[in-house]
Amino acid sequence: MTPRLFCTIIRGVNTATFVFFRNLNDLLGPARRGQSISLRFADHQTVKHLVESLGIPHVEVGVLLANGRTIGWEYRPRDGDRIEVWPASDCPPQVRFVLDNHLGRLAVYLRMLGFDTLYKNDYSDEQIAALLAEDERILLSRDRRLLMRKVVRYGYCLRSLEPKAQLYEVVRRFDLLSRAQPFHRCLRCNALLEPVEKAAILERLEPKTKLYFDEFALCRACDRVYWKGSHWERMQSLIASLRDEPQP
Repeated sequence: MTPRLFCTIIRGVNTATFVFFRNLNDLLGPARRGQSISLRFADHQTVKHLVESLGIPHVEVGVLLANGRTIGWEYRPRDGDRIEVWPASDCPPQVRFVLDNHLGRLAVYLRMLGFDTLYKNDYSDEQIAALLAEDERILLSRDRRLLMRKVVRYGYCLRSLEPKAQLYEVVRRFDLLSRAQPFHRCLRCNALLEPVEKAAILERLEPKTKLYFDEFALCRACDRVYWKGSHWERMQSLIASLRDEPQP
């Protein structure tokens, strides 16, 4: 459901027609999806202001056209303009994430695939903005206001509330399977894992683990030990399902 924040139509003396393509329609109210939208606006308002007034963060947009001509976010529409808004498809060269609150399970999935993923369940908006300012990361959130901050260069507004569905969304949006390095990161703290000799951690293992497993990895940051047990098999199944997921 589109947040109440974005439901007010801007009043002004000019009118432009906006057309949103592909999955940008997911972010519009049901009555507006797949339709041309007429907005009234004042002379000083930019296309960024108008697009975001409809609930679509700038990070979701790749190309803007005014009457067939490419424009930027600071463009001020003119009366009678037809504005086409196309979804983003770009991605930073190095894929690293920071996740908003309540996305802990998604953070685990992304770390499982080997992606550098920062997450705390008590990040403030200011802390997230500071992380993005100092380090080019992709912000994943369902908070559209947060995604609209100028400091956010790359981001994605999650459509689903369910973690696995969210993972499928992010994998498709950023083409993650071609970049994934599964089981290279600690699921708990995000640090890189290192191979460790069984003898070095033998006293920490349960009897059946000692008996049936010989390959281990260690997180030097939080001292957690990993091996290819039943949890690893479940993660392998999840990765296989990602590869089999039909493209939209």
